[in-house]
Amino acid sequence: MIDTTAAHPPIVDRERWTQARDALLPLEKAETRLRDAVAAQRRRLPMTEVSNYTFEGEGGPVRLLELFAGHSQLIVHHFMFDPAWTQGCTFCSEDADNCMPHLAHLGPYDVSLVRVSRAPIEKLLAYSARMGWTVPWVSAYGCTFNQDWGWTRPGGGEVSGFSVYLQLEGRPYLTYHTQARGVELLSSLAGHLDLTPYGRQETWEDAPPGWPQTPPFTRIRRHDEYGRADKDAG
Repeated sequence: MIDTTAAHPPIVDRERWTQARDALLPLEKAETRLRDAVAAQRRRLPMTEVSNYTFEGEGGPVRLLELFAGHSQLIVHHFMFDPAWTQGCTFCSEDADNCMPHLAHLGPYDVSLVRVSRAPIEKLLAYSARMGWTVPWVSAYGCTFNQDWGWTRPGGGEVSGFSVYLQLEGRPYLTYHTQARGVELLSSLAGHLDLTPYGRQETWEDAPPGWPQTPPFTRIRRHDEYGRADKDAG
């Protein structure tokens, strides 16, 4: 619980609050127009052909083109899960909780969504069941997809993010990818926190003096781990 007596927004009457809120609106509209302009430029990017890799899915081998599930467009969530790990990345798990729309909503836009990791399929399915996720998840353990496209660094080290593909005349093409803070556009958690008076409460944010702040990502846990440390300590 934050001590809201230590630092909080100034208290004003409703008229002054309305004036302050209205003063922010032009900046919010400018942000919206800038996002629209970036999206418009993104739609004008070229694309480059990708091999029709073979992954391992819940039912056996599955080709990249099959992941489109009959749609023309495919979004891939690159989830960090090294083959030696016993569970998936904490921060990728937060993305999986907060960046995934119900798949039914993507269908009318001719879009499919899958998750790809390098760990063996058995680990992925077990972790997905633990987390209660329904997005299809396939393993790149038996192919070079991750290494070829930079989602596993030379010498090891996983990279998280999203990539987008279009299939044309039976061939898959990469149209876009993003990682790091580029993923925030997809995160409902970041969007919700940015509306609150204390924001994300991280040290990089521009916040008034006394606002609660901790180093980035230190508050994030897997969703079934919040409170566990306190219970264990007790």
